[in-house]
Amino acid sequence: MKIWHISRLATPLMAGLLGSVLLACGGNTPADSGSTLLAETTTQAAAAVPTKAQAEATEAALTNNDFFHKVKASIRTLPNAAVDAVQPGLASNPINVKRVERLMPAAKWDFYFAVRDASYTYQRFLQAVAKFPGLCDDYTDGRNADTICRRSLATMFAHFGQETGDHNASLPVPQWRQGLKYLRELGCDETGPGCGYNAECADPVFNKVWTCGTNADGSFKKYFGRGAKQLSYNYNYGPFSQMMNNGDQSVLLKNPDLVASTWLNLASATFFFVYPQPPKPSMLHVIDGTWVPNAADKAAGAGNDFATTIMIINAECGAGTEKPAAQNRIDYYKQFAADLGLNISGEKLSCANMQRFTAASSASYNIYWEKNWNAGGENQCQLVSYQTPYSALIGGNYVKCVEANWNVKLK
Repeated sequence: MKIWHISRLATPLMAGLLGSVLLACGGNTPADSGSTLLAETTTQAAAAVPTKAQAEATEAALTNNDFFHKVKASIRTLPNAAVDAVQPGLASNPINVKRVERLMPAAKWDFYFAVRDASYTYQRFLQAVAKFPGLCDDYTDGRNADTICRRSLATMFAHFGQETGDHNASLPVPQWRQGLKYLRELGCDETGPGCGYNAECADPVFNKVWTCGTNADGSFKKYFGRGAKQLSYNYNYGPFSQMMNNGDQSVLLKNPDLVASTWLNLASATFFFVYPQPPKPSMLHVIDGTWVPNAADKAAGAGNDFATTIMIINAECGAGTEKPAAQNRIDYYKQFAADLGLNISGEKLSCANMQRFTAASSASYNIYWEKNWNAGGENQCQLVSYQTPYSALIGGNYVKCVEANWNVKLK
């Protein structure tokens, strides 16, 4: 049985890595005010190297707006030491974990994932939830936190079923409950031939950005699909590692199998769920209503519904009729929603006629730091919408961007 893993996190644009072909993309996006502010406040001599404190002040100014506050709140993380302490039933568990435990106790986890790999434990799922406190969190503006959490769980589990399910009609267990069967991409291992997913490592540009780990014999580590999201390629392991390890991309690039052998096998999926991928919003913001589609999004058929999460995760849409994989996700979502007590009547489920997100989307956010190629931009970085190693959602990355792109050391 061959499982195809063609769904990925945001892929970096080569033009963004090689030079000035692409500048700050996205048009009038929520973060554009930051780029304007940078241009307006650059009064120092063009060749002047800022101090570290000045660069940090610039970073703070460019990310001090309502947009960044909302996104940062939704993707904030709990320290790994606190995550490690999470266990089912503990009074000390975070608020969002307690909500998940109440809505989906351990027995229901066992029921939902009856043929799962043993590494996908209930405790590890709770730890994956704990890592991202914005998932199944409280809301202070009148939104129903329990309903949003139920929708989040049903959505994630439906996608688990398609991404890692056994899809075996001969089993007595129905297919919607066959998710999390696969921990590592079928037919792939650390030492066997093939399954490298590391061709980019030989490219000096890509390898400088997301530096691949090497084995004792000098060969590159393998970045085949691992975990509930089947995370693949160095340019996805690197950003995930940054979020899990205080901005350090090297941890998982040097040890990619941690995505399979630890609680990261489920955290990779919660990371994907809460993290925006311009020009696509995060699935959490689609579900909880934080993301507001604009006219271009609506014309493409996107909205605050399950159908849009299919476009986000794998773009199995737009063919005029439902593709089999998309139909599986829809069928599974209906089953999980019903069992979780979630009313989805009236919700758009089909993405058969939905078009891909474009730079015209309201989710075409400028959330990455890139070298400022503009006149007068020496020793500075700017906000762009394409992926670079320097996420503006992680504090301290502005300094790293300036140092790396301008070959200076800020003091």
